[in-house]
This record gives sequence, C-alpha cells and structure tokens, in this order.
Amino acid sequence: MESPIAIAYDAQGLVPVVVQDWRSGEVLTLAYANAEAIARTRATGELHLWSRSRGELWHKGATSGNTQAVRALRLDCDGDALLALVEPAGPACHTGARTCFFSGDLEPPAPHEVLPGLERTLIARQRERPEGSYTVTLLDDPALIGAKVEEEAEEVARAAREETDDRVDNEAADVLYHLLVLLRSRGRTLADVAAVLDGRRPREGSPS
Repeated sequence: MESPIAIAYDAQGLVPVVVQDWRSGEVLTLAYANAEAIARTRATGELHLWSRSRGELWHKGATSGNTQAVRALRLDCDGDALLALVEPAGPACHTGARTCFFSGDLEPPAPHEVLPGLERTLIARQRERPEGSYTVTLLDDPALIGAKVEEEAEEVARAAREETDDRVDNEAADVLYHLLVLLRSRGRTLADVAAVLDGRRPREGSPS
C-alpha cells in the first residue's frame, strides 16, 4: 500500500476516498479520511474513515458487520484524492444497498458492470432456485453445462469464420453466459479466473 506520492490533505486534514470493489471494479461510495484513519487502515487491513457528520474516526462496518478489507490504496497524480480497492463483506451503503450510487442514470449499465451483475444473478438463481429456470437446470447438470460451453464455443468460432460481426457478438455473449454458469456450478468466480490471467501477465522487465 506504499506510494511515493504524499497524501495532500485539505485544510481540515481530510482527503476524499473513492471506494471501489476490488473484484468487480464498481464504485461503492465516496467518503473522507484523515491521517489517523489512513494509519488505522494500513495497520488493520480494513477500511477506516473520518465521519464529518459525527466528527470521529469511523471503522467501516464495525457496527453492521459490513466491513471492507482493503486490497490496495492508490493516490491520484496530485495526491489529493485516494482510491481504496476493497473486498466488501456486505452492502456498502447505510441503506442496505450494495453501492451508494443506486439512483440516477442506471440504464443502460456501464460495460464493466454487466458481467458482475450477471454473476450476482446466477448466485441468486442458485440460492432461490426458481421453477423453470434454465440457469438452475444447467447448474444441476455438470455434463449438460460442459456440453453447452463446447457447443457455444464452436458456434462463435463458426460465426467468426462465416458470419457477420453482429452474429459474432451474439455468439460470444452466449459463450460468456454459459461459461459463467459453469464457473458458478464449481463455486468459482470471475475474480478467480482474472487472478490466473494476472499471473500470466508479463511483468516489467520480463520478455512478453
């Protein structure tokens, strides 16, 4: 969590903190921190902030249990804004919403929100098991979901060879949906796959 750029606190000794979901990239909230809150965050690994309304240090989730494990703290180029990448243990908003940004222009969702949203829908289907759900049928049949991934992969390959860009987009969407269902059936997530890809990424100074 160390940075060569010093935090530039404002006249009140505060710095704005944008809180972002480590796994999905979705923005969860905007808050403020002082030097003590940053020190407590670094020492504990859980997000600490400064409550301007109460005028006191604030351990996020201390009362509700919805703590946020901090995976990284990043500063902007001027050092006067902080980005906290967190793994939330529950809703980020005091209203019980997953994110504080649940009003305004919500449709269409931003591209980076689509796959995390689909993943949450699959988790809900697995938990709630609505009657007649195609997703539940796939989750209950490992052989079927494996066959569907193979089928959809062949179809997108054929579309890439012979069909329009629109068909490629649609067949690729089918692949992604079925692949996410397969991952869900094994208790795996997009973040697990992303970690593997990150491990394969060329590091600075290494051959590509």
